[in-house]
Amino acid sequence: MTLDVEAVRKDFPILSREVHGVPLVYLDSANTSQKPQVVLDTLTDFYAMHNANVARAVHTLGSEATNAFEDARDKVAAFINAANRDEVVFTKNSSEALNLIAYSISNATTFPGADQFRIGPGDEIVVTEMEHHSNIVPWQLLAQRTGATFRWLPIDDDGRLVDSSIDEIITERTKIVAFVHQSNALGTINPVSRIVARAKAVGALTVLDASQSAPHLPLDVQALDVDFVAFTGHKMYGPTGVGVLWGRYDLLAAMPPFLGGGEMIETVDMTGTTFAAPPHRFEAGTPMIAEAVGLGAAIDYLSALGMENVAAREHELVTYALEQLATIDGLTIIGPDVPVDRGATVAFTLAGIHPHDIAQLLDEQGIAVRAGHHCARPVCVRYGISATTRASFGIYTTTEEIDALVRGVTKVKEMFS
Repeated sequence: MTLDVEAVRKDFPILSREVHGVPLVYLDSANTSQKPQVVLDTLTDFYAMHNANVARAVHTLGSEATNAFEDARDKVAAFINAANRDEVVFTKNSSEALNLIAYSISNATTFPGADQFRIGPGDEIVVTEMEHHSNIVPWQLLAQRTGATFRWLPIDDDGRLVDSSIDEIITERTKIVAFVHQSNALGTINPVSRIVARAKAVGALTVLDASQSAPHLPLDVQALDVDFVAFTGHKMYGPTGVGVLWGRYDLLAAMPPFLGGGEMIETVDMTGTTFAAPPHRFEAGTPMIAEAVGLGAAIDYLSALGMENVAAREHELVTYALEQLATIDGLTIIGPDVPVDRGATVAFTLAGIHPHDIAQLLDEQGIAVRAGHHCARPVCVRYGISATTRASFGIYTTTEEIDALVRGVTKVKEMFS
């Protein structure tokens, strides 16, 4: 089966818009994806007909809301092939999921049975040089709180990890290896099995940031063999305000809570509190109910398309984009310039023209891209640049839109020449 892209595009109302009097060409899906009508309808229906708090009311609306919320958890679990639905924790976004792990680990010193999370001076935390800030800052803060050393795997001139560094930097001192599955700044798809094998060999926990891979690739947490995975709804055609932390149940069960409040408790007395089992231990207060239900609808939509079909289509798109962008003199791809172990995100610079100027002038032509360091400033520092222009594709992107991008960049170049 191949994707019927024209049929898919009809499912996204916003794609019929015009911007500055011309049809919208949306090439910023790595930042946030657009939403199909079924997701919009699901959100409207929930608020219009089923709105209530979850796990707190015995009336019909409360039961409907609780069932819809927990059904969404089941859909996430099936989508990522979790062994247990209780391994799925709803969060606000990937950033919160990653912070949840880091703060729970630092609080584990006072939590019974959490010896495996103890970290302190002499221990090391390893990330990569291509991480989003959300997978750098929480670990830097954890290192500061605990006295551990913060280290990273470098990237080479082609935008890939330096393979030899994996064995050199991940050592017996390493307690945590946190790394991105697919880079939001480079498009690079990292060698998960290689990194996980090394981490396991030294007894380190592994944390995978799948924010950019969950919408574009089949995601099987059991096959990946990592300990934790984080991703977010708004990049996978779902609502903003909802993300997912998946963790091995035995690890989640040994972790202390991240936030305190309603629903995450077992019992509360003035002299002390005991906590609920995962996942509710990590979902304090009223959760993102409608957003989770909307994410469930987005997962249904992607599952109906088939993630293998999504991945194959986007591989065709990035192959075409790399070929066409290479025809523009002075344009430099930042990241892998071949479509091997690479996602459908392409960042570039254009000689003599600031990336923000490129993005602004493209917007005047109706083409939406992103410019900046994409919350991955160390990547820009590595390549000695201040920023890049980034085009990122989704299930609704067409080759004609890539042609429009090439024409647009060429026009920008002519305006500055």
